[in-house]
Amino acid sequence: MSQELRRNFTSDNVTGAAPEMLAALAAANHGQAPSYGSDALTQRLEARARELFECELAILPVTTGTAANALALSLLTPPYGAVYCHATAHVMTDECGAPEFYAGGAKLLCLPGKHGRIEPGEIAASMALIATMGVHHVQPSAVTLSQATEWGTVYGLAELDALATTARAHRLAVHMDGARFANALVHLGCTPAEATWKRGVDVLSLGATKNGALAAEAVILFNPELREQLAFRRKRAGHLWSKMRFLSAQLLAYFEGGLWLRHASTANGLAARLAAGLLDCGGRFVAPVEANEIFVTLPEAVIASLRAGGYEFYDWPAPPGESGSVIRLVTAYDMTTADVDAFVGAARRHAEA
Repeated sequence: MSQELRRNFTSDNVTGAAPEMLAALAAANHGQAPSYGSDALTQRLEARARELFECELAILPVTTGTAANALALSLLTPPYGAVYCHATAHVMTDECGAPEFYAGGAKLLCLPGKHGRIEPGEIAASMALIATMGVHHVQPSAVTLSQATEWGTVYGLAELDALATTARAHRLAVHMDGARFANALVHLGCTPAEATWKRGVDVLSLGATKNGALAAEAVILFNPELREQLAFRRKRAGHLWSKMRFLSAQLLAYFEGGLWLRHASTANGLAARLAAGLLDCGGRFVAPVEANEIFVTLPEAVIASLRAGGYEFYDWPAPPGESGSVIRLVTAYDMTTADVDAFVGAARRHAEA
């Protein structure tokens, strides 16, 4: 029996949990285990994370990316401080003030940058202006980078080096929002260490939910001395699970045998295939396709016909300097080439009509 075609390209959050994740949860469900992270699975998770990232670290699981980002940033800035982010960053546009709330009122300061990427010069220019204002202005304490970005692009290693150098020159910590970190890692073709602490990243919010987990994210601290402070912040925020083994089991399965990279490779590959097919349908891309998100303009009639045929995707605001009807398409680990080819085929038929 043929599998029903997937027509929902709105997000990689619409997927179910991967079978490996469900099997790990079922295995963790046998018997009893110490609570609040004292269980064997959580200890194994930390050991595995140290192997993968090739360093001493602390990893604290949470259930949502918003919690991971907000708690991580609360570590890095005082209430009178500020965090630089891109104007389209998820922490700015999609987290309902959670970073400011958990940081006790610290501000997010938006910076521009093409295709969702912050540029070092923008940080330096802003810091120079703020230096003239003294006590009257919030004091930037950190910069947060989305990897992959909200435009589906990926910071290259040289770009990360340049940003970290600028951040260090201004005594700013570096946080990475890695909701799609696995997708970025596949694109970069490097190790987790080479994409994070070796590039000057201090704290990583590691996402797994978009890539096959039921609900599992984590804050990774490359300075383990911050563990206790984050542990108290996590508890105070209501994000300390008593049955932590069920979060840790998912993250262990995520890493096991490179599952996280296989899933990301599938999603990235399907995005590349989809982008190549849409070129023949009058598509124009407003950002490079480097992970598993596509931002493309198509004729209005094609967009309407695709929706009438049951396809789902989001309209997206055009970036500065761009015009036309932009839509966002997201591919996921559990999609197939048949799903993508069917979408392309439908778009081509409507473009030729």
